Amino acid sequence: MFPLRQVIATVRYTTPAFRSMSASTGPLIDLAVDNDGIATLTMQRPPVNSLNLELLDALGKALDDVSKNKSRGVVLTSSSPTVFSAGLDIMEMYKPDIKRVETFWTTLQEVWLKLFGSNYPTAAAINGHAPAGGCLLSMSCEYRAMVTGKYNIGLNETALGIVAPKWFMDTMCNTISKREAEYALTTARMFNTDEALKVGLIDVLATDKSDAVDKCKKFIKKFDKISPIARALTKQKIRAEPLTWLIKNRKQDTDEFLTFVQNPKVQQSLELYIQALKQKSAK
Repeated sequence: MFPLRQVIATVRYTTPAFRSMSASTGPLIDLAVDNDGIATLTMQRPPVNSLNLELLDALGKALDDVSKNKSRGVVLTSSSPTVFSAGLDIMEMYKPDIKRVETFWTTLQEVWLKLFGSNYPTAAAINGHAPAGGCLLSMSCEYRAMVTGKYNIGLNETALGIVAPKWFMDTMCNTISKREAEYALTTARMFNTDEALKVGLIDVLATDKSDAVDKCKKFIKKFDKISPIARALTKQKIRAEPLTWLIKNRKQDTDEFLTFVQNPKVQQSLELYIQALKQKSAK
């Protein structure tokens, strides 16, 4: 995961877009099932769906409901008009309560295991920016439709001096070529919609959110004439290596994250970033 035995000797301060704080009002997740049995799971933690413990917990429970209700598939999307998800909420990691931040990380692991390892078809209707954890969620799905516009998607952790966890990397390598993934991860590359389509980070462009959701549902309906068991087993075999790795190494992964998040240099970097966000909001 993180190079924690040498924990970031120098954490350089930068400001990648949208990894910002969120407020929350009302239900964090809307789960609706249409007449065809396809579930649409909408993240709705304004303003940018930053992934805090509560949103991740709600995501996990919603995915459990999809599985229990035997939906034909799920479309993951956002209520925000311009952001799919801004990624992990940095306030969970800044001056953290260790018990809470440990639960935060293990809940993120659980959400990824449920989404990446689901038996049912999954698709992401990406209706805005999807950096870091937002990119992870979308890549964990089998199909991605992204709305055209001045939106970006990618894993930009190295811009903050952070090394993405191995299972983040594995998810990207499962989505695009290993060479493209290596270049993107090491340079904190954020892809615009055309670039994302070209490398296979997304599968299709959409004109708006409604069109993106519709394209995702059409993808799920393609499996109507495919044996559900054969489809699920094939998916599980293809995704077995990253899933097995995290299942076997969850404690190690969590311990490394906890060491990382308590490092003084990391905390200093987070504080500088938070102050920059506050100054930007005040303008």
